[in-house]
Amino acid sequence: MFQRMLTGALFAGCAAGLIAALLHFAFVQEVILLGERYETGELSHFQGSAPEAPADHAHEAGTANDHANGAEAADPNALTRNGLTVLFTILIYVSYTGLLVAGFGLAETLGKRIGAVEGILWGIAGFVSFQLAPALGLPPELPGTVAADLGDRQVWWWGTVALTGTALALLAYGHHAWKYPLAVGMLALPHIIGAPSIDEYYGVAPPEVGAMFSARVLGVGLVVWAVLGWFAGQLWERSRTA
Repeated sequence: MFQRMLTGALFAGCAAGLIAALLHFAFVQEVILLGERYETGELSHFQGSAPEAPADHAHEAGTANDHANGAEAADPNALTRNGLTVLFTILIYVSYTGLLVAGFGLAETLGKRIGAVEGILWGIAGFVSFQLAPALGLPPELPGTVAADLGDRQVWWWGTVALTGTALALLAYGHHAWKYPLAVGMLALPHIIGAPSIDEYYGVAPPEVGAMFSARVLGVGLVVWAVLGWFAGQLWERSRTA
């Protein structure tokens, strides 16, 4: 069983990580780069619109921008950053898949059959546990966003993940009526306690950019977790029948 778990985690995690990296580059990275421009002071919130370029300089400006974009694409620092993004995304989703297939193994010992459809449901549950529920208190942070102490946030995040995941497992596989109030209490507890926060907010990026970033991160996360669950479920089912 351990070999099945390891093989499934590796292949499904790599596939999901590559998809996640592609979606990150398509939908998230541009918002991160915009946030970094506010963080460094290149852009300033409420600075107003830049004056419009004269018509006779429009073509010249467009040509300059094309050259700048080409230089940025060939920038070794940008290539290194993108390469590390792909690498760490794959490593993260391989780790997530390891947890997912470990859950498959536990469910199988309880007599539950896991296939592609069940895998998708497990993937969505993973998204809720690791991203959606924590985001209710600690939304994804755009560069230039201020936040509470890192240690406090990590403790709250891990507690939320553990309680949410356990509550979902109880709802899915529990056999007693008391599972419902217990699961509801576990889902609510982290948010009743409340995530660590600061006394006042003074981030440099516009709130519209932060909202766009959070929405895109969560949207990409839902898609990737569902694909991850489908891949892992498919591989688990095939390994069982092989």
